[in-house]
Amino acid sequence: MKIALDAMGGDFAPQAAVAGAVLAAQRLAGKAEVVLIGPEAEIRPLLQQHGPEAAALEVVPASQVIEMGEHPTKAFQQKQDSTIAVGYRLLHSGEVDAFCSAGNTGAMLVGAMFTVKPVAGVLRPAIANFVPKVGGGMGLMVDVGANADCKPEMLEQFGELGSLYAQYVLGITHPKVGLMSLGEEEGKGSAVTQAAHQLLKVNPHIHFIGNIEGRDLFNDKADVIVCDGFTGNVILKMAESVYDIMVARQLNDAYFEKLNYETVGGSPILGINDNAIIGHGVSTPLAICNMLMQGYQMAHSGIVDQIKDSFKS
Repeated sequence: MKIALDAMGGDFAPQAAVAGAVLAAQRLAGKAEVVLIGPEAEIRPLLQQHGPEAAALEVVPASQVIEMGEHPTKAFQQKQDSTIAVGYRLLHSGEVDAFCSAGNTGAMLVGAMFTVKPVAGVLRPAIANFVPKVGGGMGLMVDVGANADCKPEMLEQFGELGSLYAQYVLGITHPKVGLMSLGEEEGKGSAVTQAAHQLLKVNPHIHFIGNIEGRDLFNDKADVIVCDGFTGNVILKMAESVYDIMVARQLNDAYFEKLNYETVGGSPILGINDNAIIGHGVSTPLAICNMLMQGYQMAHSGIVDQIKDSFKS
């Protein structure tokens, strides 16, 4: 098994990316290989600084980088030798089993849509993010930024995608799916969430428990939280700010440490024909390492095949 990394993605690349790749390669020894994508003249000397084992890691050349401020679609089309474009080609051809990048999020989504493409039957792929539960374990929130405006049918599919991921990757036997709304009652919420509620409650592939409110985010009421990408992204950034405030005030707590993006490393793109993960732009070596570990977990779990089978039926 091979897990590929965009070595030029992120604010601290390539140094942080290379250091994180070396750490992940050590943890995955005997299970999977880490492949770095980028200009070999820049990457190889950094690998050599980490010793002979690191120097032996595979590097796939890519001469271009899609910068954070570039237009995702134009940049992806015009920079066919970019690290993100090369990474998706490797994924599509089956040369690697997962692709991770802390680079341009929009370009990662464009690559997912136009190179590996959505699973047949999936209206729009979604970005998932992990939610630490006060009772222990992790939940999943879908979507957190890929789709700002959603149709009810899309929200229904997010529930199914999240449920499959929670079951096969997080190991939750019977995931509870909740719809983020303005109140617990079935008739509460916008026209879109009310219509989505009706679809979710009759979907035979999920265990839908109804509407949940913002206060239910971190409790055990739902394992999978369904929302549009606008709402999900606002919630995600608010949670990150809570962690930042606690760090600034030197407040140490084991639970709130789980809000640190480094502990998970990245957000999987669900509903595409392969395994792709988007990392935080300010990813540190630890975050890069955990993103690669997550890529391995996705590939090892066979989650994409489970999604394909579910939507085929």
